[in-house]
Amino acid sequence: MITIFKMKINKAFNLILLVTSIILASCENTNRDEAFKSIEDAKTNAPVEAVKVNIETVKIGDQVWAKENLNVDHFRNGDEILQAQTEEEWNRAGEMGRAAWCYFDNDSLNGKKYGKLYNYYAVTDERGLAPAGTHIATDEEWTKLSNFLGGDDIAGIKLKANKGWAGKGNGDNSSGFSAMPGGYRYFGGIFFNAGQDGSWWTATQSGEGYALLRYLYSANSNIFSNKLNFKLGLSVRCVLN
Repeated sequence: MITIFKMKINKAFNLILLVTSIILASCENTNRDEAFKSIEDAKTNAPVEAVKVNIETVKIGDQVWAKENLNVDHFRNGDEILQAQTEEEWNRAGEMGRAAWCYFDNDSLNGKKYGKLYNYYAVTDERGLAPAGTHIATDEEWTKLSNFLGGDDIAGIKLKANKGWAGKGNGDNSSGFSAMPGGYRYFGGIFFNAGQDGSWWTATQSGEGYALLRYLYSANSNIFSNKLNFKLGLSVRCVLN
C-alpha cells in the first residue's frame, strides 16, 4: 500500500511539474510577442510627451551637423523604440519590418562612445527618429560634405576623430565631425568591426529594401558609399534643418 501511495504522489508531482513548465513557456512566448506587439500599438496610442534632445553641433561649410552619432531610444513623438538585444529579437524585428536599435555588442558602454545602431525601419518610421529641428542626412548632403572637405579620396581623414580608431587609423578631425568607428550589426544579428570602421545610414533609399550608406575604414583616408539591406544595424548622423 505504501509503495502504491508513493507512486501516486510521484505521478501527481510530475504532472504538476509538466503543467508548470507549459505555463512558464507560454508566458515567455507571450511576453516576447507583447514586446513586438507594443510597437504596432504605439503607432495608434497617443504619446505621453514629445522627446526633447540637446544636440552638440558643428558647422562644416554651410551645413550644421550633429557632432555625435544618434543615441536616442524614443521617437520624436515620444514613442519608445524597441531595443533588440538577442539575435532572435534583432532578426525578428527585421523580418517584421519593425524599428529597432541596439548597442554594439549589447554593451551600454559602447553607446557612450559610438551611439546606437539602428535598422533602417527606424530611420523611415513616420514617428521621427531624428530629434526636433534635425533630420537624418541624405546621400546628397553627405556628398556635399565630402566635396567641401576635398572629395571622397581625402575627406575621411578630416572626418575621423583623432583617437579611437584601430592601428594608425585615426584622423585629424579637422572638420570637427568626430567620426567614430561604431561597427555594424549584420544579418543574423552578428556584430562586426567596432574600432575598425564606421557606417552611417543616409535617408536615401536605393531599390526595394535597400538604402545608401556612407562608411569609413581605419586603414585609409577615403569615405565610401554603398547600399545595404534595411535589416542591418548602422549608426545615424543628423544634420540641422
